[in-house]
Amino acid sequence: MAEKRDYYEVLGLKKGASDDEIKKAFRKLAMKYHPDKNPDDKEAEEKFKEINEAYACLSDTEQKSKYDRFGHAGVDPNSFAGGFGGAGGFGGFEDIFNMFGGAFGGGGGFGGFGGFGGSQGRRNVARKGNDIQKSMTITFKEAAFGTKKKIKLTKLVKCKTCGGTGATPGTSKKSCPRCGGTGEIRTQQQTPLGAFMSVSPCPDCGGTGEINENPCRDCNGTGRVKDTVSISVNIPAGVDNDSVIPIRGQGEPGINGGPDGDLYIVLNVKPHKLFERRGSDLWLEIPISFEQAALGDEIIVPTLEERIKYKVPAGTQPGTIFRLKGKGVKSLRSGRKGDLFVKVYLEVPTRLNKKQKQAIENMGKEVGADCYSKKTGFMDAIKEFFS
Repeated sequence: MAEKRDYYEVLGLKKGASDDEIKKAFRKLAMKYHPDKNPDDKEAEEKFKEINEAYACLSDTEQKSKYDRFGHAGVDPNSFAGGFGGAGGFGGFEDIFNMFGGAFGGGGGFGGFGGFGGSQGRRNVARKGNDIQKSMTITFKEAAFGTKKKIKLTKLVKCKTCGGTGATPGTSKKSCPRCGGTGEIRTQQQTPLGAFMSVSPCPDCGGTGEINENPCRDCNGTGRVKDTVSISVNIPAGVDNDSVIPIRGQGEPGINGGPDGDLYIVLNVKPHKLFERRGSDLWLEIPISFEQAALGDEIIVPTLEERIKYKVPAGTQPGTIFRLKGKGVKSLRSGRKGDLFVKVYLEVPTRLNKKQKQAIENMGKEVGADCYSKKTGFMDAIKEFFS
């Protein structure tokens, strides 16, 4: 048997041609090779059949999609790929994998191969409840020293009326007679690859394996209701912005006897007016006057816990950084306190009166150029550069 030509080639088109292009090409070629215009011409008759076959495939959206992916094998009912297509069949390789997933007990799709053993598709297995995330804003000091907070949270909780069973008090759920309490229905399928066992959730019990004939009125048989609860949160010293505090078992209730989910508190720390935090260290900027920088002075340095006195040495330059050990924030990991770094900057006086201006001018005359080593060096460098 001769090998089939590419359907796009038959119609004189490139792969991916639009529906309008396919239709126009077919009409043009069909008129050219129509048997009425070519009586007793076997070659024209064969070409006409070939054109019709190509158009029948490419004018059908589903068939065209399969042909674009798999070529002739995708639309040939006798080939591997094509045998799973068409009415009453499967849609392609994805459906083949779905079939395998069901045969091996998986949940369908490509993930089905991970389900050997038949338990993955069941809905009556114990499952952990959903986790919940909640944001909380605290102050800079609360983050540094730790605190206790109470939050109100609206979430699903175990129904108090039925105790989470979903059944009216005094009654209980019954094992599903259709699936025998397994939650699964197994059916055998005949395919071109042989017989396969397909596993699907039981339609009577929804895959739970149980029938609830007397559902609880308060929770409608779900075993869970929405409620607003108050939860205490212990915030340890040293937390920072975006720190996460896990509270085990404070999420939503578990399913089928599974453990409750967890609550995750995401912290947002308000900035401080004076301090900047860098890890467990604190940074602080303090303005000093010219006379304090030149002559030295004792200044007051605030920390998170107290105010301390610090001696600024004479001749301190703007931008000088002093380090105060152990005056930072407690580290969450090591438990050690960081340091406080104090950066001083020179504040130049403004809004001077006439007398104050004169005093500064007199000082400038008294303080010679030899007192300004950096300024003198800079001026010498300029002279050298232009000499």
